[in-house]
Amino acid sequence: MKRFAAVAVAGLVLFLSGCSGPEIPDVTYFRLPAAAQVPRADKPLTLLPIEVDTFRAEGVYAEQSVLYTVGADHGSLRTYHYQLWSDPPSHALQARLIDMLRASGVSPLVTDRLPASTHALRIRGTIQRYERVSDGKRFKAVVTLEMRVEQDEGEPLIEQQYMAEETAADGTLTATVAAFGAAVDRTFAAFYKDLTALAGETHAG
Repeated sequence: MKRFAAVAVAGLVLFLSGCSGPEIPDVTYFRLPAAAQVPRADKPLTLLPIEVDTFRAEGVYAEQSVLYTVGADHGSLRTYHYQLWSDPPSHALQARLIDMLRASGVSPLVTDRLPASTHALRIRGTIQRYERVSDGKRFKAVVTLEMRVEQDEGEPLIEQQYMAEETAADGTLTATVAAFGAAVDRTFAAFYKDLTALAGETHAG
């Protein structure tokens, strides 16, 4: 009787283990690699402080999800369930641009917040595309940003779209994240070139 009970219990354990659902994968959070450096100014190109606002983003672009498209259906966005950005891109891009501008020496002060009464150059960015794209063979990061620069909440001094695409080294998501970093750095480098030209004009403050 005891032997029969032991066999029955063993059989039940095997049955239950066979009926258990698939193991839920760990959630992985990704952040962009270290930013590429832009040319450092010998001296500040403007005496005005620079304020970089949180990037605007509509819909799913405002979330932490890593977005992707597959095949020819690039108008349909999908999200990974267990792969997320460590910060929403709207905040990550703000922090990255602030760090880049501080390192460049373009202005004595680059910050994320200034009083509205302060005379300053104010940068507003909008995320228009920020996704992983696959043609079935290769993956690439596609980044499109609209950058706007105002002086004292006035008319825009710069209002320009910047776009970059970077092919990932392989099919892993880690490689695509590296491609995102390179694509963002290319858009920021193009924007920085326009900003320094503008800053030179406003040096007198």
